[in-house]
Amino acid sequence: MAIAGSRMIALEITRVGEHTRRKVGWRLLPFLFILYIVNYVDRTNLAYATLGMSRELGFNDHVFGLGAGIFFISYLALQIPGALLVEQWSARRMISTTMIAWGSLTVLTALVHTPSQLYVARFVLGAAEAGFFPGVIVYLSHWFIFEDRAKATSNFMGAIPLSAALGSPLAGWILGRGWLGFQGWRWLFVVEGAPAILLGVAAFFFLTDWPRTAAWLTSEQQQWLEQTLEQETPRSTRAITVWEAMRSPIIVWMAALTFLAYIGQYTLVFWFPTMLKRLTGFTDMRVGIVGVLPFMVGFVAMQVNGWHSDKQAERRWHSAMPLFAAGIAFFFLSIPGHTLVVTIGWFTIAGVLIAYISTFWAMPTEIMSHSEAATAVGFINSVGSIAGFAGPYIFGYVYTASGGSFSWGLRLVMAAVLIAGLMILRIPKGSKIADEI
Repeated sequence: MAIAGSRMIALEITRVGEHTRRKVGWRLLPFLFILYIVNYVDRTNLAYATLGMSRELGFNDHVFGLGAGIFFISYLALQIPGALLVEQWSARRMISTTMIAWGSLTVLTALVHTPSQLYVARFVLGAAEAGFFPGVIVYLSHWFIFEDRAKATSNFMGAIPLSAALGSPLAGWILGRGWLGFQGWRWLFVVEGAPAILLGVAAFFFLTDWPRTAAWLTSEQQQWLEQTLEQETPRSTRAITVWEAMRSPIIVWMAALTFLAYIGQYTLVFWFPTMLKRLTGFTDMRVGIVGVLPFMVGFVAMQVNGWHSDKQAERRWHSAMPLFAAGIAFFFLSIPGHTLVVTIGWFTIAGVLIAYISTFWAMPTEIMSHSEAATAVGFINSVGSIAGFAGPYIFGYVYTASGGSFSWGLRLVMAAVLIAGLMILRIPKGSKIADEI
C-alpha cells in the first residue's frame, strides 16, 4: 500500500510539473518572442534605411558603418544595470519602460538630416535598448527549468532571424514608397518604431516577475516550479560585482568568444543588404525579398538546434557547429566570381550562424546562481556588444581601403567566427565553473 501510495504521489507531481511547464511556455514565450522581433527590427532597420538615406542625404559607407556601430557604445555600457534591474527590481517594469523609450526614439530617427544627427539618434537608441536582452535572459531563468532552458531561449531568440525575414520584404516595400512628402526610409522608422510603444504598455500588465506572484498559476503549480528551480540553481546567493566578473577566467573567456561571434552576427545583419545589392544589382524590393532566405534558414536551424540540445543535454557542440558552418560560408563568399545562385546559396548557409545563440546563452544561467548570472550575462553581452560597433565599422573601412572589395572583410569575419567556435568547445563543465567564480 505504501509503495502504491508513493507511486501515486510521484505520478501526481509529474502531472503537475508537465502541466505547469506547458502553461508557462504558452503564457510567456509567444509574447516575449513578439517583443524581441520588434526589438531587433528597430535595432537593425538602419541596414535597409541606408539604401534610401544614401540617395536622399548622400550618406556614404563610412557614415553608415559608424552610424550602425555607435549604437553599441551606449548599449554595452548599460547591459549590467539592465540585468540587475530584472533581478532586484522588476522585470515587467524594466522591460515596459525600455520598450516605450526605444520605440519613441526609433520614430524620432525619421527626423535625421545630417550624419551628426544620425550618430546622436543611434547613440541614445542604444542606451534605451541596453537592458532588454540581458534582462530577458535572466528573466527566462526565473521561469524555465534546465530541461526547457535551451528550447525556451531558442524560441525567444528565434525572433532574431525571423525579424530579419519579416522585416526584409516590409522594408523593401516601404522604401519604394513615400507619403505626405516624406521618403520611404523615414516612414520605415515610424512604422517599425510605433509597435514598441504599444507593446511596452502591454508588457507592464501582461508579464509577471516571479512564479510565486503569478495569479495565472495554481498554488500547487507555483510551489512545484519554485522548488524545481531552487533545486537546479547553484546554491550561492551572493551577487558578484563587475570587478569579480572581470577577474573570473571563465566569464572573461565567454565574453571574449561572444565578441568574436558577434562580429560575424552583426556584420552579416548590417552589411548583408548592401553586399547583396552590390554583388547582384538587385532592386531594393528584390533585395528585400531574397534577403529573407538566410534568416529563415537561421530561424529553422535555431529551433532544431535548441530542441536537439535539450534532448541531448549538450550545449558546447550545439553552440560551436553553427559558427563553423558560417565560417566556411564566409570563406567561399570571399572568393570572387560566383554565379548569382551560388552567391545566394553561401549567404543562406551563413545565416545558420545565428543558431549558436540559443544554446550558448542557456549556459550562464545553468551554471551560476541567479545573482551571479545577472552580472555575468550583463558583462558577457557588454563585451560582446563592442563587436556591434567594431564589426560593421571595420568591415566598412576594409571595404573602402581595398578599393570596393568585400573579400578581405569576409575573411576577417570568417576568422572571428571560427575562433569563437573553438573557444566554445573549451568551456569547462558547470561543476568546474562554480569553483572559479
